[in-house]
Formats: sequence, C-alpha cells, structure tokens
Amino acid sequence: MSRLPIPASIAAAPAASQPMLEAVKKQLGVVPNLFRLVATSPAALEGYLGLSGALSKDHLPPQTRERIALAVAEINGCDYCLSAHTYLGKNLAKLDDAEITANRSGASNDPKADAAVRFAAKVARARGHVGEDDLRAVKLAGYDDAQVIEIVLHVALNTWTNYINEVAKTDIDFPVVVARKAA
Repeated sequence: MSRLPIPASIAAAPAASQPMLEAVKKQLGVVPNLFRLVATSPAALEGYLGLSGALSKDHLPPQTRERIALAVAEINGCDYCLSAHTYLGKNLAKLDDAEITANRSGASNDPKADAAVRFAAKVARARGHVGEDDLRAVKLAGYDDAQVIEIVLHVALNTWTNYINEVAKTDIDFPVVVARKAA
C-alpha cells in the first residue's frame, strides 16, 4: 500500500489538479497512480506535466526516450517506473523483449540508441559527473549538443519520478516488473 495517500479519483484530487488529470485521462485513457499521487500538489503536477510535455517535442525518438526511462528506472531500483515503462515500451514504443532487457542493462541493440542509453546510464550512475570520453562517445554517435542536453533532462525527470514513487511506495497499476538491483 502506498505510504502517501493517492486520490481515488479525479474528483478526489485537489480542485486545481482536476483539469490536468482530465487532460491525462483524455491522452492516456486512464489516470495512472503516479499522476493521481503527484496531483496532491497541483504545483508539482503542473511542473511534471509541463516538463513531460516539453520533452515530448524534443529531438529524441520516442523509443529512445523509453529506453532511457527503462535504464534509469533499473539503476534507481524503481519497480513502479520499471513496470510502467516496460508496458509503455512494449505497447507504445514497440520495443521487443530483447531490447527492453538491453535497456534495463543500460544499453540498446540499436547502435545509435545504444550511445544515448549508455550516456544516460552513465549520467544517472555518476550523478552527472561524466568524463570527456563519455561526452565524446555520445556526440560521435551523432547526437548534437541539444540532444545531449535533452538526454540529461530525461535522466533528471525519470530520476524524479523514480524518487517520488520510491518515497511513496506507489501502488503499481501496470503489469509488475521488479528491478534486479538498485545501483
């Protein structure tokens, strides 16, 4: 059971959060527990949705964004996010099981995506303290400065959702996937 209360419905959330949750429901068809949990703070929900929305317009393919989310969730040992992004990776990004396994290990079977996922995993593990060789490798794979910044921001946003779900012990409302071991 979640350690922080999750509003049971959109109507049970703070009034300022309700229109944002309605928008989530319209986009996803459901309102996952993470969104209802974060809705407890309308400011946090607005910030999360704003940043998520901005990043959906970035220069990284949706599949690479899911790959990064899987790598970061595994590194941080977040079962909620690992479950959610495994589901989204399979059903929306159309990643196969071998790719999801590689992503959870901080890699990809796609050569270009591999550089982004490896860089993201390094950023997450090293808490941003990457070396020149790490930066050079992702740029040699074809990622420009804007994309490098976007990769780092995806790591940060996913780390935040990992942390809030671990603090709250959010009830998992996706098919459950368990992290192997937090790094």
